Amino acid sequence: MENTFLKNRKSIIIAFTLISVLSLLLLPRLKFGFSFEQFFPDGDEDLEFFQDFISEFESDDNFLLIAVERKDGVFDSIFLESVHQFSLDCRSLPHVTESRCLTQMKNPVKAPFGVTTVPVIHRKTPALYDSDKEQILNDPRFANTLIDKNGTSLVVSLKTEDLIGLPESKSLMEELNALIEDYGFEDHYILGRAYFQQELVEMKLWEMIISTLISGVLVSIMMFLIFRKMKTVFLGLISIGIGFVVFMGILSLMGRELNAMAALYPVLMVIVGTSDVVHILSKYLDEIKKGNTKDNAIIVTIKEIGLATLFTSLTTAVGFLTLLTSKIGPIRDLGMNGALGVMVAYVTVVLFTTSVISFYSKDDLMSSIEKNKRWDLILDHWYRYTLNKPRQIVFFFIAFCLFCFYGMSKVSTNYKIEKNLPKRTQITKAYNFFEENYSGFRPMEFAVYAKGGKNVGDYVVLKEIDKLEQYLNSTGSVGSIASVTALHKSIHKMLNGNKMDDYRFPQNEKDFQKQEKYLLKVPKDFQGVFVSKDQKKARVSTRVLDVGADVISTMGKDIDQWIASNLNTEIVDIKRTGTGIIVDKNAIYVRENLIQGLGLALLIVSLLMGFLYRSPVMVLISLVPNIVPLFFAAALLGYLNFELDAGISIVFALIFGIAVDDSIHFLSKYKLSLSKYNNQEEAMKITFRETGKAIIFTTIILFFGFLVLMFSNSPPSIIVGLLISITLISAVICDLTLLPVLIRKFGKRPLK
Repeated sequence: MENTFLKNRKSIIIAFTLISVLSLLLLPRLKFGFSFEQFFPDGDEDLEFFQDFISEFESDDNFLLIAVERKDGVFDSIFLESVHQFSLDCRSLPHVTESRCLTQMKNPVKAPFGVTTVPVIHRKTPALYDSDKEQILNDPRFANTLIDKNGTSLVVSLKTEDLIGLPESKSLMEELNALIEDYGFEDHYILGRAYFQQELVEMKLWEMIISTLISGVLVSIMMFLIFRKMKTVFLGLISIGIGFVVFMGILSLMGRELNAMAALYPVLMVIVGTSDVVHILSKYLDEIKKGNTKDNAIIVTIKEIGLATLFTSLTTAVGFLTLLTSKIGPIRDLGMNGALGVMVAYVTVVLFTTSVISFYSKDDLMSSIEKNKRWDLILDHWYRYTLNKPRQIVFFFIAFCLFCFYGMSKVSTNYKIEKNLPKRTQITKAYNFFEENYSGFRPMEFAVYAKGGKNVGDYVVLKEIDKLEQYLNSTGSVGSIASVTALHKSIHKMLNGNKMDDYRFPQNEKDFQKQEKYLLKVPKDFQGVFVSKDQKKARVSTRVLDVGADVISTMGKDIDQWIASNLNTEIVDIKRTGTGIIVDKNAIYVRENLIQGLGLALLIVSLLMGFLYRSPVMVLISLVPNIVPLFFAAALLGYLNFELDAGISIVFALIFGIAVDDSIHFLSKYKLSLSKYNNQEEAMKITFRETGKAIIFTTIILFFGFLVLMFSNSPPSIIVGLLISITLISAVICDLTLLPVLIRKFGKRPLK
């Protein structure tokens, strides 16, 4: 087999070159997709209910809001005319089905000869602006919905096609931005599905490019500091680049769509590939320094490091594959694609990199300036410390675990949308503007079912809906409320002299019956938004502020309890639903999947370790130093006040999958040295000197590699990068401190 590899080295290099070229040709076929539905938990009963609900009515995120600001106040004839015309022009935008703003709103007025309407704002009569302003800012239909509480901005509300996709979003936003530019408003803010999709995808694409470049630069610097040869750096980058290109080419060939998690792929491929390259190069150079020929050195390297690297790649892949237990699509995709990327990096390094470096000598790949003696002194000192201070080490780690447990108790899942938005960007600025000046972004819907043979248009049913709305208003947490009762309230106000105090639901059925003839004049499509065609179902649509998933969950339970205790369940059945509730349920699934994924990872890695070492004792010994970093990562979430959400939950599987690699390299070298020298301490000392150095080098590279994510403007990516970087440092400390102590204590002669 050795001779076969040596004979075919040039063929392997040519093959990888051709595969890389083909992969480059496939890259333009890669597509980047994003939608909020990707983050809905699959198989959830509330999701199925919501999907049935929107099929009856319409989606709760089919809107695009444009807030146009005038700091001196919106009641200016030129400004009002401009906003009015802008709203009319928006009707011609692609994928827009409706456009409205305050200048188009009218109040019904009872006249001697019937019902007429008057504008809410008399935009062509400035003398009436003061009275218009007073009425509008006290009208729940408009205040904090179409005009802010200070009267300094107006909202143009666009209704878009349901579940609008990325191509449609791009088309709409391109023409909308051009239209806004033509009008030259003082300032404007946009909020809605189409805007979020287009902006977030562009940011993720840019983030992928930036993270790839920064990763490449950092890895180049680290490899130069280790080997002191630009040729070695170049060979390493070529290997990593080929692995990345082949990986992306395979994704393209498989028709895999890149999603919100794809920004992690460049960093992943760079650091995993670099780690494998460093281990291979370090071992190859060590063998040459021992006096082996280049051919013998590469064969020994493949036999020893190739096998260990195979297991480390498998354990890292397992870490990714545990993400398949998630109910969230993008996380499952990251799991599958990440595992594939790890194995592509391994195959590239073991075949291509070894083929290339086998043609080079030690002087070609490493500077003559020796740093080994300094490293030997450091690692010898570390070795003696673990030998002489085992009790202190154990006590330290017990105390450290207690410190971690306290931090873990502080972990919160009360995540907010704002904390997941990119920092210092217009999209976040716009989101905060609407949060501070309007009634919030998070939708909360209520599905109302008439019971006992009644219709939702019957007085007794509508009365129950009105009770619900009064309660929601009293909570102080719910912003705008829209339902079919608004029609009855508006008519009641009209019939009672248009006094604001009379904007309420009729208190008795007699008054309700008087309004029936006026309801016939209301357009059917308006009622259809809130009432089903069969008149058996109704919709109450609300918005709540971004106070956090856990807070909203508690608020929702309080609402459910109030409904069960205060509404007549023989007349109506009411259920909360909406995209906000569905996405918030991820907090529950995050906790479940985290435990399931880690449990599965521990089981699979234990089986792999058992196969490698044939010793249950060594399996347990190897797992303990890799569980401590998981405790540390969880503690950091608590101490740093980072909420555990779907995007951040992936760090635990990744940390375990990557951290266990160092344990495998350490134990593999210890096993080989023990069989060779038949002396535990001699084997341990050799392991520290040879594998300890490579482990430290690769951890430094991993640290800076993941730290690249700190350059991201996406908070989840920043947190993931920070957590993995810091905890991997704790992992190498565990492997070079706690692991040797455990081996001496419990594994005297375990390795066969």
